[in-house]
Amino acid sequence: MAIQPFSTAALKRLRIDPADVPQHVAVVMDGNGRWAQKRNLPRTEGHLRGEEALFECVEGALELGISWLTVFGFSTENWNRPKSEVQFLINFNRETIRKRRDELHERNVRIEFIGREDWRMPKRLLRDMDEARELTKNNGAMTFTVAFNYGGRAELVDAFKAMSADHLTPKQITEKKITHYLYGKNIPDPDLIIRTSGEQRLSNFLLWQSAYSEFLFLDTLWPDFTRSTLYEAVAEYQIRSRRFGAL
Repeated sequence: MAIQPFSTAALKRLRIDPADVPQHVAVVMDGNGRWAQKRNLPRTEGHLRGEEALFECVEGALELGISWLTVFGFSTENWNRPKSEVQFLINFNRETIRKRRDELHERNVRIEFIGREDWRMPKRLLRDMDEARELTKNNGAMTFTVAFNYGGRAELVDAFKAMSADHLTPKQITEKKITHYLYGKNIPDPDLIIRTSGEQRLSNFLLWQSAYSEFLFLDTLWPDFTRSTLYEAVAEYQIRSRRFGAL
């Protein structure tokens, strides 16, 4: 069932200005392992609880009327984790896509993915990603993008290689042209980037796109993230002054 955005009155009760809701929110979902360790549970349990937090975030974004939500699902550096955890994450993400795509489709959410679709990606996962894209391609309530096998530096390297293959001259290379060659060329730059678990760094996430993003670093571990956390983050975003280099 589609989720209707909050009314103007409901947004104001949350201390949110309906005229200044961020168009695009991006999230680094950090702290699953620490959440599990604090409870003497296996790290995998943290990832399972993190899935619940993710869909709390999705539904909260729909309620707020956010048009684009991008989450960091699996980085190019995550391949360096123990093989057992990497295999769990690959299978977990595949199962999540298959389990949740129909729910997202019912909520009129379009699903996208950004990242390197290379030899390390299981063919069955790539197939599930394509099926999710195809199923939801005409949905318009929100675009939900998962950055999978993604790294900001890798994205720029791949963009420059593609420009070279197209024989672009130096005069043809502009900021607009570089953006066109990025993985998600039609995705607007994020207005707000949230990172949970108390870490204060981007970790190679949306390096080009974050030039003028607002950053919010939360001590909350990702499995404890709720839609109320998102409401508070947007309220905090709205008290910032975004000048984009002007006075």
